[in-house]
Amino acid sequence: MAVLVEAPTDALAAHVARLAPPDHTVIRPPEAGLLMVQGRIGGDGRAFNVGEVAVTRAAVRLASGETGFACVLGRDAEKARLVALCDALVQTATHGDAVERDVVAPLRAAQEAAQRLAEARTAATRVDFFTLVRGED
Repeated sequence: MAVLVEAPTDALAAHVARLAPPDHTVIRPPEAGLLMVQGRIGGDGRAFNVGEVAVTRAAVRLASGETGFACVLGRDAEKARLVALCDALVQTATHGDAVERDVVAPLRAAQEAAQRLAEARTAATRVDFFTLVRGED
């Protein structure tokens, strides 16, 4: 689920379309709302309200009876519907492996490649202070 909610909507839609998903019914149309986010700080670790974030949730049911749910950050209704559809499909015997192989695996590979690129760019700016020569030497 983490891979699906982190993926761009267009990439997710393209991979799901290749599966030729079965008919499904939207039982909870995508709806946006706010969610209070809490954090902890200080020595005692007491929770405090950081602020609100926009979330979109959705639920779908396949014709075979499996139900999928999704809650994604932001106000992207299509993404919430697609993630809920994938959640339902992964529960089926016929589509479960296909979702992992044809949707999740390529999206995970793209996310890992983007992470490695970001790490490489960050590493290029690394400064090693122990190689600096002191003035008295």
